[in-house]
Amino acid sequence: MDILQEEGGEVFLKDIRAELLTLKEFINSIELRHLLSGEMDRNNAIVSIHPGAGGIESQDWAQMLMRMYLKWAEKKGFKVEIVDLQPGEEAGLKNVTLTVSGPYAYGYIKAEAGVHRLVRISPFDANKRRHTSFSAVLVYPEVEEDINVEIKEEDLRIDTYRASGAGGQHVNKTSSAVRITHIPTGIVIACQNERSQHKNKAIAMKVLKARLYDLSLKEHEKRMDGVVGDKKDIAWGSQIRSYTLQPYRLIKDHRTGIEAGNVDAVLNGDINIFINAFLKLKVQ
Repeated sequence: MDILQEEGGEVFLKDIRAELLTLKEFINSIELRHLLSGEMDRNNAIVSIHPGAGGIESQDWAQMLMRMYLKWAEKKGFKVEIVDLQPGEEAGLKNVTLTVSGPYAYGYIKAEAGVHRLVRISPFDANKRRHTSFSAVLVYPEVEEDINVEIKEEDLRIDTYRASGAGGQHVNKTSSAVRITHIPTGIVIACQNERSQHKNKAIAMKVLKARLYDLSLKEHEKRMDGVVGDKKDIAWGSQIRSYTLQPYRLIKDHRTGIEAGNVDAVLNGDINIFINAFLKLKVQ
């Protein structure tokens, strides 16, 4: 007699399905660990989001992306801290820098680096016209203390100023915010998240170290293969992913071809389908 027809057969089948699902998840986790084998993949990540041309539209899109990554990080169990946030004049943000902390944070979120394109009916347009907005996501590995990145004091210009924006009621009374300019490269790092000027400077220096390390790697890659850097304009034709909300609802990753119709879920942080596909593509 078929075992599934015996008493308790349905329970047995349910248990088998549950075990298969657990096994599948375990195999997927092993596969991802294999894909996350880069030198810096285990590290924490530093993420910066910059809106493109378009004023309030792109600034609002940049804020939507920040929310998406905050939701994704929460689901992954990662810790996120806002290092610096410059709010937009009417809505959205002019730029934001985050640190994402947790095992393999950089290995995962590096897949999001690039230009992201949004098509929607603008909530800021009284005529309800369709608008296209762009924002760039930059991702750097947080550099460990034992990584040697030379930063000379004479190459730095350090300015202090009063913090602004949400949460700045206390720090506005003193010049606790810090802006560090690395003169040889022109890299500017600002931090106003902490109440202490000393803490803000320490965080800004950590971000600067990561940026300089990333820059040195890219320069080495150019010397090795002679290719031009992949820095692109935050505009049409350079996007890695398109988020279309009008006239239809679809998100498509242009690198992997992966599409998702559940736009709301993606904007609420369900982006693992795109990250996993990108990681698998990189090892092919």
